Amino acid sequence: MRGFGRRSLLSDARGCIIYGVGKDRYVDHGKDRELQRTYRGGAELGAARDPETSTGPEKAILIASIQRQDDAAEDSIQELIELLRTAGAETVARVVQQRVRPDHKTYLGRGKLDEVHEMFPALRPDLVAVNGELSPGQQRALEDRLQIRVVDRTAVILDIFALHARTAEGKLQVELAQLAYSYQRQEGLWQHLERLGGGVGTRGPGESQLESDRRLLRNRMGVLRRRLRDLDRSRGVMRDRRLGSGAPRVALAGYTNAGKSSLMNALSGARVAVNDALFETLDPTTRAIEERGIRILLSDTVGFIRDLPHQLVEAFRSTLTEVQDADLILHVADAAEPEHRRLAQALAVEDVLEEIGAGAIPRVLVFNKVDRVGPSEHQALLARHPDALLVSALNGDGIEALRTQLMALARERLTPFDVVIPWSAGTLLSDVYRQGRDISETQTESGLHVTALMPPAAAARLHTAIAALATE
Repeated sequence: MRGFGRRSLLSDARGCIIYGVGKDRYVDHGKDRELQRTYRGGAELGAARDPETSTGPEKAILIASIQRQDDAAEDSIQELIELLRTAGAETVARVVQQRVRPDHKTYLGRGKLDEVHEMFPALRPDLVAVNGELSPGQQRALEDRLQIRVVDRTAVILDIFALHARTAEGKLQVELAQLAYSYQRQEGLWQHLERLGGGVGTRGPGESQLESDRRLLRNRMGVLRRRLRDLDRSRGVMRDRRLGSGAPRVALAGYTNAGKSSLMNALSGARVAVNDALFETLDPTTRAIEERGIRILLSDTVGFIRDLPHQLVEAFRSTLTEVQDADLILHVADAAEPEHRRLAQALAVEDVLEEIGAGAIPRVLVFNKVDRVGPSEHQALLARHPDALLVSALNGDGIEALRTQLMALARERLTPFDVVIPWSAGTLLSDVYRQGRDISETQTESGLHVTALMPPAAAARLHTAIAALATE
């Protein structure tokens, strides 16, 4: 069975019709392709654009319902515009309605919907994007009223994840999240096929197509979860090896496009893909940093965003364990963002960390992209956040200071090790030299007196081994 394709939510529906689960469906007849509506009536639901022949980005009209016109509302709208750009759509217009809460049936009021519809002849949009999460009923009502594809914020984020998933695990996680999203939107599908029986011997309730679709979705989701558990066990073996090494673990966490991957490259020399786009990095990457015998494991994971879909948090929970297992989290923030936006993004990051069980892990705030701010803003950042580190992964400013602080924190985790290794157990000395720091040795009659700084786990293992030798 084919998983969701790259253009499953924004463009054509061919990748979306998993066992008849999509909003639209293509039926191939040689060169002719007919768009068959599976629900909501009508026949022209955003079907004018053929992705195989059309060029340029899709055109989107953005609609939003806000309680008040303030910086937070504007930031959220601008963020959706950037999400659409990353997904391959250009925002050609925006319609904003100020009301206490979105309309429970059509999201926007009737007048605003008429205003949106009147834009269609001039702008010829391919879709309408909603700055919020739609209920299945709201989505059906909007598409019936506007006769065009409607996607909400969650659908756009899922589409970006489908675009950027490169590894087998990442693709499975994205497909699971998309199936969970589609499962919630099965209500009202295939109403014309609800009675499958007909004729003598076939009458009765049977199984409606809607029930069949849901059963097939649940089966597929179960298969994906089992595959992800298998991959997680393999990842767990590697994770256990890293934990057994005793090296401190540092995780990079932060808002999407804050420059975590660039910082990872600057600190460790890794070659993680870097691009000025949201959610460019989905798959976790771990690299070792070593300096004067001190070794640290640095991990980069997926970025966070406001209103991150719960399906994605659940699907990517196994890879987010890199953050849960960390001894220290580097909270990376964008120094070039306005202060109010940085605070909102920081709250979003904290919410996700709490959700995945990493809220109690110590953090160090790191402002990246300081090359984009002037001297006055640089000083203001230091005044507002005296404990933060200011760096630029692009030109290297502050990178050495950050690396020095990481090494100092790693050194503080080492424990003093002072033992006499019997002459008959000389092989244990290699473990000391492999994992210890500041090692000194003195020969005695009973063995080699060794002092060092070692990771607590390694020191405990050596103490146990030497005590076992003494009892033999």
